[in-house]
Amino acid sequence: MKPDPGAVEEAVRCALAEDIGSGDVTTNSIVDPAGAGMGIVEARQDCVVAGVDAARETFRQIGGCDFPGDLADGDRLKEGDRVPLVIGSLRSILTGERVALNFLQRLSGVATLARRFVDAAPGVQIRDTRKTTPGLRVLEKAAVAAGGGVNHRFGLFDAILIKDNHIAVAGSIAEAIRRARTAGMVVQVECDTIAQVREALAEGAEAILLDNMSPGMLREAVGIIDCAAFVEASGGITFDSVAAVAATGVDAISVGALTHSAPAIDLSLDVRPE
Repeated sequence: MKPDPGAVEEAVRCALAEDIGSGDVTTNSIVDPAGAGMGIVEARQDCVVAGVDAARETFRQIGGCDFPGDLADGDRLKEGDRVPLVIGSLRSILTGERVALNFLQRLSGVATLARRFVDAAPGVQIRDTRKTTPGLRVLEKAAVAAGGGVNHRFGLFDAILIKDNHIAVAGSIAEAIRRARTAGMVVQVECDTIAQVREALAEGAEAILLDNMSPGMLREAVGIIDCAAFVEASGGITFDSVAAVAATGVDAISVGALTHSAPAIDLSLDVRPE
C-alpha cells in the first residue's frame, strides 16, 4: 500500500517548517543558487526501504528537483548499495537532506523490523497496532506493509476492539458485545483468560484477541475457539518469542514494537555537484 498523498504532504510540511524555519542560512550562504547535482542514498546496513514518497515530497516542496525513480518502498538494500534519489538544485538537495533522511531512516526501520517478524513466523499475519508516532500513523503503517506486515485498524473509527476498560464499563463481555453490535461491524474482543474466551464465543464474537497469554494458554484457547472466530495474539511479543506464538495455531500476531520501538536504519545521502 501507499500512504495517502495528503498525509505525506502534511507530514513533510510540518517537518520542513520545523527544520528550515526562515531559511537554511548555511546552504544559502555557501552554495551557488544556480548549482545542480544529485543526491544518492547509501545503505550502511541491510534493510527494507520505506518512506520514499515522503523523501521525494520533501524535495518537491522545497522545489527545483526531479526524481530518477530507481527507489521504491519494499525494495531491499544490502550494506554498501547506492541508489540515486534526487537530482536538481544543489541548494534544495542540501536543505532537504536531513528531513528526507529522517523519513527514510525512521520508516525503513519500521519496514525492516516488520520483515524480520514476518520471516520468523511464516503463515501467520504479523499485524501492527495504534502505538504509532503522533502525526505519522499513516506513514508508519505503510512502512509495516512495505515490510510484509498487515495493517490492523487505522484508528478508533474503522474497527471494533472491545478492551478491558470497555468490559469494565459495560459490566461483562457479553453486555459489551451486545452494545457493540449496534455499530453494525465485526466485533473483536480482547481476552486474557480462558473464561473470557468462552464468554466471547458464547456471545458470537467474530474475532478474539488473546492478550498476554503463555504459549500453553494460547494453544488451549485456539482449541476451544476451534475456527469459530479469527484468533489474534498480542502482548509483549518479541522477535525471540514470535515463532513459538505462531506455532500455537493463531491466525495473527500483533506487535506494537513494529512502530513504537523500530530502530532507525543507517542511511546516508551523498550529494554530488554536477
